[in-house]
Amino acid sequence: MSPETFKALVLENTAAGVGASVRELSEDALPPGDVTVRVACSSLNYKDALILLGKGGLVRTYPHVPGIDLAGTVAHAEGGAFAVGDAVVLTGWFVGERHWGGYAQRARVKSEWLVPLPEGLTPRRAMAIGTAGLTAMLAVIALEDRGLEPGGGEVLVTGASGGLGSVACALLAHRGYRVVASTGKAEAHDYLRALGVAEIIDRKALSEPSPRPLEKERWAGAIDSVGGHTLANMLKGLRYGASVAACGLAGGADLPATVLPFLLRGVNLLGIDSVQCPRPRRREAWRRLAAELPSETLDAIMRVVGLGEVAALAPEMLAGRLQGRTVVDVDA
Repeated sequence: MSPETFKALVLENTAAGVGASVRELSEDALPPGDVTVRVACSSLNYKDALILLGKGGLVRTYPHVPGIDLAGTVAHAEGGAFAVGDAVVLTGWFVGERHWGGYAQRARVKSEWLVPLPEGLTPRRAMAIGTAGLTAMLAVIALEDRGLEPGGGEVLVTGASGGLGSVACALLAHRGYRVVASTGKAEAHDYLRALGVAEIIDRKALSEPSPRPLEKERWAGAIDSVGGHTLANMLKGLRYGASVAACGLAGGADLPATVLPFLLRGVNLLGIDSVQCPRPRRREAWRRLAAELPSETLDAIMRVVGLGEVAALAPEMLAGRLQGRTVVDVDA
């Protein structure tokens, strides 16, 4: 029997730079792995945008199929961990970077990278969550592990209208927290309030350098996807013993801060990694996402595009002009 063909978005690195095109490939071209997934959907994340534009040195070998997320059903499996027809989701493990990813109708991966798709989630809604939403949930878990509780004060979310920020706001509001959203987009205010945000502040209030080592104590907790001066200013404004979960670097990888918030207020800076997150914690995060994010919220924050449209959105993603989550329907 001849191998099946499938549609994929393929990156090539030429003298003119990295270019993307939709092609028909044979399953023989897929990389090694013990599970083949019939992909239904993927998503567009900040890291995907970097990869699509050839930035960040994340991909070393071409041709390459990007897409750091995928959801679908098992088409072939070895070893007994999964059976044909099982619904699965994959995020992280350097898929879409070092290993071919989800911008294709087929993916061959290692079984240990897969998580069963939680009951109640469709592949499309799972990808409305994706890496961004999983990271947001891991941040909420980390903050609550450090003592954050509903009713304990204001929780700040930066980059609030983006994918990670949108899910973080919705999760925190659903759990009863008073959410303060930081954004530079006036047009996103109604969108954020619909997610349950109680107050919106302009991102400039946090992004400007400040010579003061400490600010007035305000935040009971915070989730940051920006970094740079924004993260430094958040640390200065945390309440005694409070924590900020650092999830991204859209505003820079540097941290122009002092140790005084740590020494005088006992605050915590929590690093959140979703790429190599241990499987038990990953499964618990997905379980909670399925239980705590209403389907109507996921539908409201998602935009669905086809394989041929996603590459053109990469510059918009890096410029911060996209709102919510972009889901990629690989059959469209």
